[in-house]
Amino acid sequence: MAGYRTLMTFLVGIVLFQGGDSDVKCRDDQGNVVDWYILYKLPSGTGDGLSYLYMDESTNGWKVSKKEINSKSGTLANTLKPLLDFYKKQTEGFGYMLYNDQPPIGTASASYGHSKGVVMLDKKSGVWLSHSTPKFPQYRTQDFWPSSGSVNAQTFMCVTYSFDKFNEIGLQLEYIHAYPYDSAIPTTFPNELRCVAQRSCYPKKEPWTRVKNLTSMNGRDFSSFAKYTRFGDDLYSGLIVNHLGNNLYVKSWGKMRDPLPSNCSTSIPYSVFNVETVKLNGKNYSDTVDHSKWCVTRDGDWTCIADMNREESQMKRGGGAICINDVKVRKAFDTAIAQYTPCKRPRPPSGAQHIEL
Repeated sequence: MAGYRTLMTFLVGIVLFQGGDSDVKCRDDQGNVVDWYILYKLPSGTGDGLSYLYMDESTNGWKVSKKEINSKSGTLANTLKPLLDFYKKQTEGFGYMLYNDQPPIGTASASYGHSKGVVMLDKKSGVWLSHSTPKFPQYRTQDFWPSSGSVNAQTFMCVTYSFDKFNEIGLQLEYIHAYPYDSAIPTTFPNELRCVAQRSCYPKKEPWTRVKNLTSMNGRDFSSFAKYTRFGDDLYSGLIVNHLGNNLYVKSWGKMRDPLPSNCSTSIPYSVFNVETVKLNGKNYSDTVDHSKWCVTRDGDWTCIADMNREESQMKRGGGAICINDVKVRKAFDTAIAQYTPCKRPRPPSGAQHIEL
């Protein structure tokens, strides 16, 4: 009888273990599960370009990480652990897709979206990690961080979603027309993701944009914006500003060939201003060393981590943004604006300097 009870306890333990919690979730520097986070990697110049700021719903703004971005025990490594483990030993019930318009292997045609990200999931939950870093993550190696990624500032946004949200995420990536360079999507996972991974799905008819509310695992609402190449307009002044209902301050790459000017045209309901200099961790950085893409509102509490630059050529490419309505996040990004380019005389961000046209 005692042996029978021992056997039953063992079998129940196996069932509980197999049906246990998912490992595929956003994780912080300590490996703790978080619903979402935003990272802002600082550029090189004052250091080795591996330092980063961290923020989630518990930090009340930016927190300087004690880890480096390429650390095997930092936020990115902890989040990517299911993928890195899969490289060592492929297991059933896990899927991933890595996409990047500047992939670590090969090249991506400009017909694909200007977009970078990681999708990982199992049958219970998964993460969508959107970022701005070329060649990240590196191809099928435990050394996920590219050496080229240390030079410029970059942004990352991770959100944990339940499995049933990934068909919608797949549709957003179809509109973005993301370029996957590595993937393994089981046949039982959403067909929308499998189609994107096979580079065979993109919009065939209007509308050429898609705006979707995505609710995180913990019930936080995020707004996902996606535009296909045939939309033919700027992501910010052509799409996002129309939905958020506020002036936008946009940070994008400062080494563009044909940058779009700040836009105060009466053809859009609100103005869109280019951020030229950011102040992070007590130091000012020019947009020429800051490769991040984000925008923030002044009067509302919206912040978006985006894929795209405000550049003429990128009006003809797919891309997107993930936006959060949160006063603490908005304040963190708003106070990071040191200089922007006005085009009339809008109310400037607190403490910001004008660069007159």
